Amino acid sequence: MLNEGGYNPDILTCLANLSSDEVFTPPKVANEILDQLPPAIWRDKNARFLDPFCKSGVFPREIAKRLMKGLAKKIPNPQKRANHIFTKQIFAIAITELTAHIARRSTYCSKTANGKYSVCNAFADRQGNIRFKRIEHTWENERCVFCNVSQQEYDRGDELETHAYQFIHTEKPEKIFNMKFDVVVGNPPYQLGSDGGTRDIPIYNKFVEQAKKLNPRYLSMIIPSRWMASGLGLSEFRDTMLKDRRTRKLVDFPLAGEIFPGVEVKGGVCYFLWERDNEGDCEVTTVRGRDVAGPVKRNLGEFDVFVRDSRAVEILRKVLLKQEAAINTILARDKEFGWTSNFDGFHETKRSGDVPLYYIRKMKRGMGYIGRKAVTKSAHLIDTWKVLVPQAFNGGDAVPHQILGKPLIAPSPSVCTQSFLFFNISSLKAAESLQSYYTTRFFRFLVSVRKITQHATHSTYVWVPQQKWDRTWTDKALYKKYDLTKDDIAFIESMVRPMETTDE
Repeated sequence: MLNEGGYNPDILTCLANLSSDEVFTPPKVANEILDQLPPAIWRDKNARFLDPFCKSGVFPREIAKRLMKGLAKKIPNPQKRANHIFTKQIFAIAITELTAHIARRSTYCSKTANGKYSVCNAFADRQGNIRFKRIEHTWENERCVFCNVSQQEYDRGDELETHAYQFIHTEKPEKIFNMKFDVVVGNPPYQLGSDGGTRDIPIYNKFVEQAKKLNPRYLSMIIPSRWMASGLGLSEFRDTMLKDRRTRKLVDFPLAGEIFPGVEVKGGVCYFLWERDNEGDCEVTTVRGRDVAGPVKRNLGEFDVFVRDSRAVEILRKVLLKQEAAINTILARDKEFGWTSNFDGFHETKRSGDVPLYYIRKMKRGMGYIGRKAVTKSAHLIDTWKVLVPQAFNGGDAVPHQILGKPLIAPSPSVCTQSFLFFNISSLKAAESLQSYYTTRFFRFLVSVRKITQHATHSTYVWVPQQKWDRTWTDKALYKKYDLTKDDIAFIESMVRPMETTDE
């Protein structure tokens, strides 16, 4: 830390991640996040920095490097400068005992803050300002009142980590260090498994909310981008984030692997800068490989979800200007007939009074039969023509992307399991027309601006307008109808690939 000459390989570029939920931040990314802060902060010897979910120690270390350079004139003696920076300016809360040791080694160059080889010789204790305290969950009705995880999963013995992160398991985070902070920065844990591993609970939102309680001058975090349009229990968090005019910069990476190599975070990741004393439009940048869109000033709260790419916003505005009815008004809800995807109460051979039942098992589509009288939910939709569409479709992250799974026309009468959503329609001709519309790039592009994970729910289709179901729809006709420019068309076709066939 004190010797700035020569080259030393950076061990933090080689650390393996703890999991896909507790991801080590590469030094390059940490510095890109710190670059968002005003340069004057590095010359302020009274500024205090907090990483409340420290893992590798990369943020405290890189902050220390900047302060060592920025305060050189104010505190000329290198050792006095280091002592001041580490004891008065940089603070962190480790997420586990292991990461506490790693972070101290990265920051102080010693496994203990007061060790013989520590670059700071002013600490009297082993932890220094990188602290870890084992915290237990607070159970109520078999759930933690702070993070909502299941007691069955996380009520553990002393030999295991509780994952009850100190920063979010308190009503008063300011009491941890009993001081105010100018900057809160870092990369929080993203989620915790719960309910026997069948459902993951996002927790990164709780770290953001808790950090705002500290009321720092600046707040910057790197978090999953799922909050922008989806995510379990994130509706209130999304609404707050979109309406908060103090978020001044947002950098979005639809492909998380571009900044976290080898880590899959569905929907990508983003980092943001929140400024307590500065409101206004947000500078949004979208990065996909070498394709960098922005920064563009945006009102994050223009829509109920965040449209990630500013180029898509202009197209969406043109479509919404016509004020046409949304296609999801004729789209079934999730589990419309009441059967989950693993429903097996049907048979393979048709019997008297049966209707066809469509399903997906092990990524393969199939059809069986079930008695009409066994349909006890939404029975009025049995006798409609349907365009079945799979609720989930992955297809990878590469662009152009197919966005949605291929459609299937089901006759009247018919039913399906939860694996499919369906558009109910009056006739075979109308179903064929709707199917042609669904397969256009235009249709799937409008879905894509709300679809951030593999699931396309009822609300994902809200920006797709209905059409007249009396013709075969083509992209050419739709581009003309909505007055799309050559640039608009080029962008759509760079993002969405053709869907050439309806056969699975």
